[in-house]
Amino acid sequence: MLISCRVRTPDNFKSSGENVRIYPDYTNLTIPYNIAPLNFTIAENAEGYLTQIYSKKGSSINLKGKTVLLRESQWRTLLSESKGDTLFFQIYLRQGAEWTKYPVIKNYIANEPIDNYICYRLIEPSFATADELSIRQRDLTSFKEKTLYNNRLVMSDTRGGQCINCHSFQDYNRTGNLQLHIRGYLAGTLITKNNQLEKFNLKTDSTISAGVYPSWHPYLDLIAYSVNLTHQNFHTKDNQKVEVQDRKSGLILYNIEKNEVSKIIDAQDELETFPYWAPDGKSLYFAAAHYIPKIADLAQDLALNYENLKYDLYKIAFNPQTLEFGKVEAVFKASAIGKSATFPRLSPNGKYLMFTMADFGNFHIWHKTSDLYLMNLETGEPRNIKEINSDDVESYHSWSSNGNWVIFSSRREDGAYTRLYITYFDGEGNFHKPFVLPQKEAQFNQQFFKSFNIPEFLIEPVDFSPHDFLKAVKRTSQKVVFAD
Repeated sequence: MLISCRVRTPDNFKSSGENVRIYPDYTNLTIPYNIAPLNFTIAENAEGYLTQIYSKKGSSINLKGKTVLLRESQWRTLLSESKGDTLFFQIYLRQGAEWTKYPVIKNYIANEPIDNYICYRLIEPSFATADELSIRQRDLTSFKEKTLYNNRLVMSDTRGGQCINCHSFQDYNRTGNLQLHIRGYLAGTLITKNNQLEKFNLKTDSTISAGVYPSWHPYLDLIAYSVNLTHQNFHTKDNQKVEVQDRKSGLILYNIEKNEVSKIIDAQDELETFPYWAPDGKSLYFAAAHYIPKIADLAQDLALNYENLKYDLYKIAFNPQTLEFGKVEAVFKASAIGKSATFPRLSPNGKYLMFTMADFGNFHIWHKTSDLYLMNLETGEPRNIKEINSDDVESYHSWSSNGNWVIFSSRREDGAYTRLYITYFDGEGNFHKPFVLPQKEAQFNQQFFKSFNIPEFLIEPVDFSPHDFLKAVKRTSQKVVFAD
């Protein structure tokens, strides 16, 4: 039995029928048995605070204070004992000499673990600056976190800015293969080759840009990219402020072994983006909008007609033996219902497709109408995942390797900062109440003024150090060959 500081629960108290408020809202959840402690603060005014956390097997932690900070070793014991069952949070508040006992908080501990790591980009919540960006790796079983690369390592006032984005891993980093895109100063794409970080310039005379949004093939040394000529339009009245749009785009394939780039799709009147391989590696999903400008000035045309830009979801067959692509097939025509769908991600079993849908456009991180949707690929029916969506932005999302957890970004707390939320998926098409990524400090999110961007689950941690990334960034980019 675990008893902290020999703190006893009150012998005499009155019972309240009202639920006690805690921050973050760690109530009525389904959580992994290997997650970091759910530290929280009690959002009620009182003169005394006591929290008892206990399992059905009898282990208990009693803690005084408004803020509840749990030792990792004690927390792991409680999770282990409660696996496949309920963990209880009992809170008492004191006013004067009288204690009040509130309804017990119940959290279910799932039998399925979550992947040990995530990788994400930490960014200022701004569309005008990229002065300080970093790629971070977080251990979800604890609060350990490390910086993989920070662009401040190479920036100065005379060299100009550097943007780092679009980190991607093959098969949840089981293979150790990753890629990272560098824009601006020392531009290039870092790709793992022969267990080393090498730097490439994926732009050729036959493509409109270097590779932008990536997707590693699950088991071949291939990366599918979109190529994009991207620009921003700013609103003067709309509180969404900015539109990120493609003037032109397409899809390419980079063969790492051959160092060759080839075109997958380059349709004249289509804007293709956000490729994603199916788990079996036999098809590539992507988003595309049909777009024919009405006037010669393309930038002005897009600025005037941004609300009419609607993206649909497609897939294209792929033969892993011949490396040949087949025909394009429509998966979901969001434009037919006046909506725009993008950022397709398939569950590891290939049965479900998750994507974001908003009123228009494809860069939904700025769109308050953006919600997460789920399509059962056997029935072809999509639905709004109302049980995890909010009134604000939901955007980037990633499935865990076992398909039981999804991590996604949301601005639900204050409408300004993007934070990461985790939700349990029961395999029958249902999600459970999401909870914010646990932090060591209970009020971390109220005091930390940066956004979390592009979360990706990892089974294995990244082996490369910040120094390894820095050395690779400083190298001259290797040129690639274009294959007709």
